[in-house]
Amino acid sequence: MKAVPILTAPTAAGKTALALALGAQFPLEVVAADAFTVYRGLDIGTAKPTPAERAKVPHHLLDVADVTEAYDVARYVRGAEAAIADILARGRLPLVVGGTGFYLSGLVRGLPLTPPADPSSRAEVEADLAARGLDALLAEVAAVNPAEAARMERNPRRVVRALEVYRRTGKFPGDFGHRPPAFAYRVFAFTRPWPDLEVRIAARVRAMLAGGWPREAAWLAAQVPPEQQPRPTVWQALGYREALAVATGSLTEEEAAARITVATRQYAKRQLTWARTQLGAVPASPDEAARALAAFLGAQG
Repeated sequence: MKAVPILTAPTAAGKTALALALGAQFPLEVVAADAFTVYRGLDIGTAKPTPAERAKVPHHLLDVADVTEAYDVARYVRGAEAAIADILARGRLPLVVGGTGFYLSGLVRGLPLTPPADPSSRAEVEADLAARGLDALLAEVAAVNPAEAARMERNPRRVVRALEVYRRTGKFPGDFGHRPPAFAYRVFAFTRPWPDLEVRIAARVRAMLAGGWPREAAWLAAQVPPEQQPRPTVWQALGYREALAVATGSLTEEEAAARITVATRQYAKRQLTWARTQLGAVPASPDEAARALAAFLGAQG
């Protein structure tokens, strides 16, 4: 392939359905690009493709980590590049599908050449986070580099990593450049009219809560306590804290659905911004994206 296709869209827009439809026409294998479907046991709250869907089209990088593990962009990129190489070697077509911007950028740009983590420095920043709060640390980043602060998307793990590196080196992770990517990529992005997407998000949240998400969150809490320090990577997954609150009786299902829906809408907006600003993609309609991607895949034969 001259370029490996990437299919991205905001959450609940229908990425999996479109990938499965294309898989019925072409010898596709999906390489997932989602920060939390990598974890075994997180099925409902991540809207992970079902066993039946995975039987129709092979999927890679699902269920590759235990919830007790930290999983980062470097591990993802190594795994995705290995999967893509394997798919191509077997004469099939890889399709990267997902909405985790950091993972997609890691593939497209290549892994950053940032120094390895220093546990003692990280512990100092984590203690600072606990004492002063996220806003104070973000302000510290913004005072030096406002664009870097915006790129953090209020993600505590990214903020801690950025300050750990900055305090040691005087540079933020993005200042170190990237190694060349293993493959060339072409991004196909789509979205839906915002009112339509809002309805889909709300409906999916309600369905996941009704379908056992609180039980899944309670199982996760039994494996990894949500208040453990440093903050477990897995508990950054959207909605799991609210789903756990339903399981413990702290929230009603309706209250949790309302909170998760608001947070998911905010995340969808960030995904669209990332696609435009970081991946250089202008989201099309689902039908336009399907036609463009089908033409691209058809040309590979």
